[in-house]
Parts: sequence; structure tokens; C-alpha cells
Amino acid sequence: WYCLVVQGQDVQQQFLSLHNDARAQVGVEALEWDDNVAAYAQNYANQRIADCAMQHSGGQYGENIYEEMGYSDPVGMAMQSWVNEKQYYDHSSNSCTGEECRHYTQVVWKDSKRLGCAQAQCNNGWTFVICNYDPRGNIDGQTPY
Repeated sequence: WYCLVVQGQDVQQQFLSLHNDARAQVGVEALEWDDNVAAYAQNYANQRIADCAMQHSGGQYGENIYEEMGYSDPVGMAMQSWVNEKQYYDHSSNSCTGEECRHYTQVVWKDSKRLGCAQAQCNNGWTFVICNYDPRGNIDGQTPY
């Protein structure tokens, strides 16, 4: 076993490119990285270190959270989890069909322009991953794209 720890610009680029790949598939403009949004995400991730609880921050931004245990790629796994929800999103009815899809719709939300993400290694060995979106998505009565 080996553990690849990716920090700084590499993680930022991974988050950004995986988001923008998903957005390009549905013709939505690319997100830009925002250091202020990322600082908010990191601050909240740090607050989760003690318990790694899957709780939203309740802040002003749109937000996706994810956690996992193991030696894999937490950023890639979080993004895969969120983007895989695409199969449950029905654009014609603008609703989720049977399963959760609102992580995916936030990833591709056309009016979200700025992205900031972070991760933290929790005391229990799990990794907590968070992405925040400005402006927030998943607005009732609107479609993501």
C-alpha cells in the first residue's frame, strides 16, 4: 500500500478540472477557483476534524460534502460520487428520479461561477471533503442548465 498526498495547486487543479469536465458535458461555462471560497471550505473542513460528521456548514455558499476511509484518492472519489448522480437527474421534469441528485446539479449549476474546495484528515482516519459554490445552486424553480 502507498498513500499519495496531493497538496496545494495539484488538489485545486484536480477539483477544478473534474468540475469543469462535468460542466462541459452539459454545455455549462467553466468555474473559476476562488481563494476566499476555498478558505471558507478549509475553515469548515478543519472544524470537522474531531468528528468527521457529515453536516453542512449552513453558510452562504452552495455546498457538497463527502467523506471516505482508506488510501484512495479522496478528491476523485468525492467528484465521482457527486457526478455519478447525473443518471438520477431528469432534466425534463427538473427532478431527481428515485435517488439523490442534488450534488450533481450543484456541480453543473450554470449560475455558480466560483469554486473553493478543501479536505481534512479526521481524527478517526476518515477524510472529509467539501466544495463550496458561489453563487449557490439548487434554487427552487430553476434548472441547473
